[in-house]
Amino acid sequence: MPELFSKTLRLMGNRFSITVLSENQKEGDEKIQLAIDEISRIERLLTTFSEDSQTNRINQNAGIGSVKVDREVLELILRAQKISNLTEGHFDLSYGSMDKSFWNFDKKMTTLPDLDLAREKVSLINYRNILVNENECTVFLKEKGMRIGFGGIGKGYAADRAAKILREAGINSGIVNASGDLITWGNQPNGQPWNIQLAHPDAPNTAFSKINISNLAVATSGNYEKYVMIGGKRYSHTIHPKTGMPVEGLKSVTVICPMAELADALATPLSIMGVGESLNMINQMKGIACILVNNENKVFTSDNIHTD
Repeated sequence: MPELFSKTLRLMGNRFSITVLSENQKEGDEKIQLAIDEISRIERLLTTFSEDSQTNRINQNAGIGSVKVDREVLELILRAQKISNLTEGHFDLSYGSMDKSFWNFDKKMTTLPDLDLAREKVSLINYRNILVNENECTVFLKEKGMRIGFGGIGKGYAADRAAKILREAGINSGIVNASGDLITWGNQPNGQPWNIQLAHPDAPNTAFSKINISNLAVATSGNYEKYVMIGGKRYSHTIHPKTGMPVEGLKSVTVICPMAELADALATPLSIMGVGESLNMINQMKGIACILVNNENKVFTSDNIHTD
């Protein structure tokens, strides 16, 4: 009888856990390695930690000239641009223009940055200045100093790709979990659907709801994951791309949809947009659902959500 086999490791700067339903350990390990190889390939394409990655070449030539990229990278940027348009710039690949030392969210950070300086820092964040030439397969950042980064969409894309590779290799059931951004297919060994418990923002080890996620993807963005306390107030790691300051209002955002890439890319902008605007947008989108928890611990769900 098939069993579940798993492997957890660090990839793309995140904790990836890959689980497959397989006949034996040897086959399970071999198939999991296929997924690891695919995620590693995507990491080499998208990383900003390697001088010769395509992302870094784009950034190094900002304001200078176009850079030829793989069609795969170009198409990911084009899909990201669509989400930027949809969310009116609350999702933006050029958030990489924000200096990491400005908001580092470590223990050394004890004061807030200057508001005017924050606005100056985000002046280069503008997805409309990421110019893509589909015929030439090139990308050009219009302003010198601009930087793009795939932190808001890359691990979701990698999870989707890994799941696709596993399905093509004959794995009929499994989970690829990229630090909470996950995609599932098939069912558990007992035939029951995959399900997850949603963590309570004030007690991440305590669940407040359970949802069926078989053949779906889920991404969660929460202010409890990474933050600093300054003057007795918690400041989330999610930075508003228009102000350069941390967003407020929502403790947790969970997106459920068919693709991890889309779930990953929507989770952050929803946490910026707030309850009303987020629900209005998601309720107009087919096959996408969300669960929001505000600062008063009130739970809001899109019209098509079903929780236990």
